[in-house]
Amino acid sequence: MEAGAPPLARMRAFALSAAGFRRLALANAAMLVLIIATGATVRLTGSGLGCEHWPGCAPHHFEPKSYHSYIEFSNRVIAFITILVTLATWVLAPLLRRLAFVVFFGTLLQAPLGALTVHFHLNPWFVLSHFLLSIVVLTLGVVLAIETRARARTSLPPWVPRLGLLVGFAAVVLIVSGTFATASGPHPGSAVVRRLWSFQPAVYWHVRATAVFGILFALLLVWLVRNRAPQVRGALVLLGLLAVQMVIGETQYRTHLPWWLVLGHVTLAATVWVAVTAFVFSLWRPRRMSE
Repeated sequence: MEAGAPPLARMRAFALSAAGFRRLALANAAMLVLIIATGATVRLTGSGLGCEHWPGCAPHHFEPKSYHSYIEFSNRVIAFITILVTLATWVLAPLLRRLAFVVFFGTLLQAPLGALTVHFHLNPWFVLSHFLLSIVVLTLGVVLAIETRARARTSLPPWVPRLGLLVGFAAVVLIVSGTFATASGPHPGSAVVRRLWSFQPAVYWHVRATAVFGILFALLLVWLVRNRAPQVRGALVLLGLLAVQMVIGETQYRTHLPWWLVLGHVTLAATVWVAVTAFVFSLWRPRRMSE
């Protein structure tokens, strides 16, 4: 490699083994979960306007100066690290480079979207879009990580992966309804930000979305267990996460939504979505045993 080669070309000159890329892809997915958690921390602590400018906290002071500004600025630092990890994953990817680029580009888009969110003083629709884009990018990041691993090809009846896709769609509705419930609760992101909706109706629809998802997932789980399908393991992991999530959700509702418990609920929701994505993907697109 010539000394004057572009930085991107120099990075691509490094050969990355399949195992190395797998670890990088897993770190990539983990960072995408972490950034959701830190973003939720900003909202739930009322620190959304802790830094009213972007990328620094103030026009003449880049660094944070107060409790809320430290929380908001820390989230921006984590976001910057996440962008670097997704960039490295794209540049060093020996395969699946297009998918890795989409993950990087979606993560990069969060920066201007975050700046717009601050500029418009945490408009609820911008905050909602910010979170949902994170979920989309996380989905692609999980798919990328799964695609780096080989697993046995399985033969399933055509209706099983279709039902799995329906379970995934129900999980999307669950995530969106949960987002509305959080936006309608007592933690809109700052004292000056209005709530998006009324809390009780939002919770009403979220609970019903949970019921629909639970019924569909239970039907699929019963069939997988009875037929000893290899996807049972992933389904049981998802079931365990769902059980913990339901306990936290019920507890936070009965204890009047303390912010730290809501944070656990949101972070675990992102983890549940990772498990849902992996589970549905294993039904819909099993891969052959090869690197």
